[in-house]
Amino acid sequence: MEIAIDFQKMDGLAPAIVQDAANGDVLMVGFVNPESLALTMDTGFVTFYSRTRQKLWMKGETSGNRLQVVTAATDCDADTLLFRVNVQGDGLVCHEGTRSCFTREIALKAAAQEAEVAQ
Repeated sequence: MEIAIDFQKMDGLAPAIVQDAANGDVLMVGFVNPESLALTMDTGFVTFYSRTRQKLWMKGETSGNRLQVVTAATDCDADTLLFRVNVQGDGLVCHEGTRSCFTREIALKAAAQEAEVAQ
């Protein structure tokens, strides 16, 4: 089924969430434009649009940690994509050398207050 992505909400871009197909871990978020989405769908490997470099880039083209698409979906507004992937290479998706880009926990005040009340 062909779905039209709404690229207009973010000036020609759409966020793309990358999730490990094996265990559901969120690995990273990038942005796609119509051209990078078409390449992703044609090649089966996630290609992003770099906002800072203003060019297309296939994740893993230099590191070998390519993201092979297992499934692709959009949200209900058709303005965000979800790619469930198999990671090729050593599995270190983040440019900082970690498996996921989401490694920095943020302390929540509500959680700390809940812990105090429980004591």
